[in-house]
Amino acid sequence: MRDILPPETARWRRLNAVFAEVVGAAGYGQVVTPLIEDVGVFTRIGEATDVVTKELYAFEDRGGRHVSLRPELTASVCRAFAQHRPAALPWKVWYTGPNFRQEKAQRGRYRQFDQVGVEVLGVDDAHLDVEVIALAAEFYAQLGLQQVELVVNSLGEPEDRAAYVAALETYFAGADLTEQSRATLAKNPLRVLDSKRDHDAAAIAAAPKISEFYSGAAAAHFDTVQAGLTRLGIDFVVEPKLVRGLDYYRRTIFEFQGGTLDSAQNALGGGGRYDGLVEALGGPATPGIGFALGVDRTLLACDDEGVFAADVAPLDAFVVDVVGGQEAAAITAELRAAGIAADRGFDDRSMKAQMKLANRSDARVAVIVGDDELADDTVQVRPMARDAGDQQTISRSELITHLKEFLDAS
Repeated sequence: MRDILPPETARWRRLNAVFAEVVGAAGYGQVVTPLIEDVGVFTRIGEATDVVTKELYAFEDRGGRHVSLRPELTASVCRAFAQHRPAALPWKVWYTGPNFRQEKAQRGRYRQFDQVGVEVLGVDDAHLDVEVIALAAEFYAQLGLQQVELVVNSLGEPEDRAAYVAALETYFAGADLTEQSRATLAKNPLRVLDSKRDHDAAAIAAAPKISEFYSGAAAAHFDTVQAGLTRLGIDFVVEPKLVRGLDYYRRTIFEFQGGTLDSAQNALGGGGRYDGLVEALGGPATPGIGFALGVDRTLLACDDEGVFAADVAPLDAFVVDVVGGQEAAAITAELRAAGIAADRGFDDRSMKAQMKLANRSDARVAVIVGDDELADDTVQVRPMARDAGDQQTISRSELITHLKEFLDAS
């Protein structure tokens, strides 16, 4: 876990604003769920996943309730759907916020990490899968990222997946695997495909493919998704070994990978279809699809590509007051009320010291009040850029108009 400080926090706000604009234009409304849920909300996402077996921040609260900090948001959103039963379907929502996993920290991976994402519940339509994937692709494009690859796969229907898992179990039982993958095989053969260990690579490459087990309906669904992405001009790669990290996925799954990141930790985000999760959380049988995108890794990718920089928004004005501070307070409040970003000096500093602060603030003008200005009900307006004009004496009553005209023109 770590702190996020200015100016990086401003970039986080901008990222959230870009995401909200992209998904809001597609009819998604924001949902906010608690940071703490009953632990059962998350154990239902898959007893064999690392998120459940190793990474949950689970504990007993003072009321004797078994709870957990949320490790992801899909299960929380599905719990909210099951609890509140929205009448209008599809229920299209987006979210942003922190999650918590007790895992090994490394570049782009923290124990407290933020995600943005969407979930759509109540519609079983391959064209909706296309819309969801397209929204994530558009978001990355809006940030200016170019080295992002979309990888897609389908896990088929539950029966297809069960047959595939059985085939993998038989195949991997006779394969040359690491001890870690042997342990994974005993819990979930599908997750062996996730191994990034060099020793496992040959066995994984020769493993059966999920496409060999698709039913007609599953194959048709995946064909429609691929055709829809192609129709929208979205490049993608079909990766048969893509399984994602949570057990609730079925049919369409996808991942966005950053080309500038380490290959073992290059997933910027992803998602898929999870029909059945709402039912497992006590709601009616409800189809669903969504994605979650990691803010940390996305911003790392932006840094690597030199896009979406952490720019500091400059102040419009810095108020320099050498007559006691009351005038600075009044003028600063007046400027802010008029929509002009303004700051001021404190601690009764000298004019020279306050002008240094004005320079460091990158304000576009300094508004100066001394004894003469106070007596005449005027201020001095000094453009801070060398080529932005000369210092002028302005009546207090005309200050707002003058500053807006100056700021609009410069």
